[in-house]
Amino acid sequence: MTAGERVRESALDPEIAARLKRDADGLVCAVVQSRAGEVLMVGWMDDEALHRTLTTGRGTYWSRSRREYWVKGETSGHVQHVHEVRLDCDGDAVLVTVDQEGPACHTGTRTCFDTDVLLVRDGA
Repeated sequence: MTAGERVRESALDPEIAARLKRDADGLVCAVVQSRAGEVLMVGWMDDEALHRTLTTGRGTYWSRSRREYWVKGETSGHVQHVHEVRLDCDGDAVLVTVDQEGPACHTGTRTCFDTDVLLVRDGA
């Protein structure tokens, strides 16, 4: 397999694969949170990325822009040690709970959700 190629047939457990509802590109949304519950980032997984995450314990995603698999922290050192992976009730998203080393966001911030606050309601 060369860079930019997705795995056609994954070793993902067929029972898990059957429950996934993928988008038109064969991907499911992966919401990544810390063990304390802080939402860190969102990534995209195909069957192979999910399989790699489940078997290695490292957050592995499909980069839609680079069109290749990437392991969080492989180049930055900001590693995600996966603690738990849950499939949502519809099968179209996974929740990945991690111990995050360093920033989760490619901009260098702790999370991808701490820059643009669109609404805050006190007492709601």
